[in-house]
Amino acid sequence: MPCRLLRQDMVDGSDLCAGICKVQAWRTLYQKFVLSKRKEIMNWTTRCAGLLVAGMCLGTVVASSHGQSSNDPAVVVANVGGKNLTMADLQQKEGGKLLQAEYQYYLNERKALEELIDDQLLANEAHQRNVSLDELLNTEVYKGVKDPTEDQLQVYYEGLDTQEPYEAVRADVLQHIRELRRAKARTAFIENLRKQASINVLLMPPSVDLNLAKAYTKGSQDAPVVFVEFADYECPYCQKVNPQIQQLKKEYGDKVALVFKDFPLPMHHTAEKAAEASRCAGEQGKFWEYHDVLFYSRQLDVDALKEHARVLKLDGDKFDACLDNGTQAAAVKQDLEEGKSLGLTGTPSFFVNGHFFSGVIDYGTLKDMVNQQLNLAASTHAKEQISRK
Repeated sequence: MPCRLLRQDMVDGSDLCAGICKVQAWRTLYQKFVLSKRKEIMNWTTRCAGLLVAGMCLGTVVASSHGQSSNDPAVVVANVGGKNLTMADLQQKEGGKLLQAEYQYYLNERKALEELIDDQLLANEAHQRNVSLDELLNTEVYKGVKDPTEDQLQVYYEGLDTQEPYEAVRADVLQHIRELRRAKARTAFIENLRKQASINVLLMPPSVDLNLAKAYTKGSQDAPVVFVEFADYECPYCQKVNPQIQQLKKEYGDKVALVFKDFPLPMHHTAEKAAEASRCAGEQGKFWEYHDVLFYSRQLDVDALKEHARVLKLDGDKFDACLDNGTQAAAVKQDLEEGKSLGLTGTPSFFVNGHFFSGVIDYGTLKDMVNQQLNLAASTHAKEQISRK
């Protein structure tokens, strides 16, 4: 269902527009308004439930510990007819199925960690000012937050899918908008605290071992950070992120090595031949130049692939023979099979020193992943220097 637009000034006073994408979402919102009348009771219940959940989680952790859930490859995870199956067996044969699940768990952990960091930043700021957290929020964070006008409340009400009269839901709408504005103010305040704070996140995504022996690499594979991308030349997200990866290499120089792996998706009919073409260019020493041309030109039919070769001053006859004969098809398939064995389901997919992350990634996230590995390398080096003294 297409979004219909409402003025966002009913929320934050600006002239921007906000999309309302699903009627059901507003019905659910209204139900939440009604339930909020029982807020005090629910808060009390939540606190009690939280204590119960904490006890259950602790029990789970203890059980997991006794079950020897570990990444140690020698740990025995099952015994079948007297034959021990170890964690190494599990990772080798079923690792692809586990990587995506581990990554989703990591994303949930990271989200919770970011919230914990925000809370700690607020607590630190309150302590520094010698005030309570509530005082900090009310006197500093929320001091500029204003309630919506009656006209803004009316406009917001008109966007709700409800048969209830305005007066019946007015208090709940007011509270909801007030909470939205406070949340926005809190986010802005925390963002400023983050800019001033020293934060080093040590929690890392799951990692795997990759075969880089014959992979095309820009930089040294001995660099502190090896950035591996599994990509598809027809994938619009891969096309979008490529300039950011190039910027990453430019910014970090010899500290980062780029490695490209082919992962042509079946619904992209020109991707596989484009992957072969880039390798045919690689035979003549211009893999990365051809790789970049494919991403920015987005012209991937066979005629265009051959024309790109000539623009780059390659031996046209040699290139055409390589492409027409499928000389590089096996190499492309090898990358593809490796990606499948890792459980990859889409592109782009990245591994930074073996640590997996995927999806639509912005430049800030790319830098965070690289900086995390550089910080880890620096910390490890410092510990080694100390141990030698």
